[in-house]
Amino acid sequence: MALPDDVPRYALGDELVSPGSVDFEEALARVHLRHVRPRCLCQPEGVPMYIARLGDGFIVKRMPFTGHCHAPDCGSYEPPLEMSGRGEVAPAIREDLATGCTALRVDFALCQRPGRAVPIAAGEPSGSARSPGSRLTLRGLLHYLWEQAELNRWHPGFEGRRPWAAVRRHVLRAAQTTLVDGQPLAQRLYVPEVFSAEQREVLAHRRRLQWVSALPRPGQPQPLLLVLAELKQLPPARYGHQAVLKHLPDVAFGLDAALARRLTRRFEAELASWNADNRLNLVLLATAIVSEHGLPSLVEVTLMLTTAAWLPVDNAWEAQLLNSLVHEGRRFSKPMRYHLAAAERLPTAVLADTETPPTPLILVDGSATNAETDDRTTWCWSPLDSCMPALPPRRTGSARPAWSPLQGGGTSRQEPLAHCTPMSTDWLWKRCPPATTAFRTV
Repeated sequence: MALPDDVPRYALGDELVSPGSVDFEEALARVHLRHVRPRCLCQPEGVPMYIARLGDGFIVKRMPFTGHCHAPDCGSYEPPLEMSGRGEVAPAIREDLATGCTALRVDFALCQRPGRAVPIAAGEPSGSARSPGSRLTLRGLLHYLWEQAELNRWHPGFEGRRPWAAVRRHVLRAAQTTLVDGQPLAQRLYVPEVFSAEQREVLAHRRRLQWVSALPRPGQPQPLLLVLAELKQLPPARYGHQAVLKHLPDVAFGLDAALARRLTRRFEAELASWNADNRLNLVLLATAIVSEHGLPSLVEVTLMLTTAAWLPVDNAWEAQLLNSLVHEGRRFSKPMRYHLAAAERLPTAVLADTETPPTPLILVDGSATNAETDDRTTWCWSPLDSCMPALPPRRTGSARPAWSPLQGGGTSRQEPLAHCTPMSTDWLWKRCPPATTAFRTV
């Protein structure tokens, strides 16, 4: 029976399965025991995947560094490393194919020792030099979680199906297979549940149970919570400020005066955009310390601006472009910056539904535009100089190939794919030459 284009299909030997199949879980369990390598059939010859155990079940995951080998409209597709900041932080991310878990190295403190304050920002160790990509910053961790939860992607089927409950579910699922400095991230990460006045006491009880592990104990280092939530307000308090989070009306997180000043200075542009447009959300990821009385205070904070559909943006112009793509029902992804500075140019979005995908959409701050229409691989818009040009047209018809076991999908060993080579970035410089070389191939 033919499957819709947006349903993933996998070859397990000579067997064709999809997540909608009745015996999908049983098929994964069988081939996991036999160490059979599944293949994603978004490409004619199939792209190697692997099966990982998640709780009592199994999931199919893409092989490391093969996201760009998948078809652009495949759920396992990732733009090439040249189109995101992921390549910059590759040394800090290690995926274990045997367990399906990803180990992250981070550069922020996860505990506080008695009598010693937690440093706000880690400095370089004395007498040594370190690559900035060897450890993830707090912002890098937030971008990683957002990317793994696939909240930087959009297709028309997501319309009306991204409330906070769905965001929370996908983030926590990504955290289940993530280790931070050797510790399970899911045990350290707190994401508030959707608030309900009728369930106020039940929700507060579950929150207190999760925060017990972060309470101080005499003579022991105190673990810090990782809190991910939508910011609602930053009102002044008697001492410093408070961070009021959505879905947490009965508790506020304290900020001392020094942290509040650093926060408003570092994220001045994001806070200004957020204040000016009530359709934008501001996502907070922070480390927090809990007092012996259960009162939380923020230690280190990062903020990320998103659209109402939780798509990350850097500014209001990017929000305008992504909202236009959502309104027109386009299929696209938003590359994540990780550690890349704002001056280093990245595509604002990468379309997956054009005739020759992937098609990057680039915002420029100068007068460079896509005046020449013969190059269809690049779309540029300079918001200060012109109105938004017409978006690249959609592909007509299906792009998914047919498959049969004779095409090689039945083999279980991992084979190199000829098309799995890093993509050239020449297309990016033809119309939008940057001031500095922003991309690094890893």
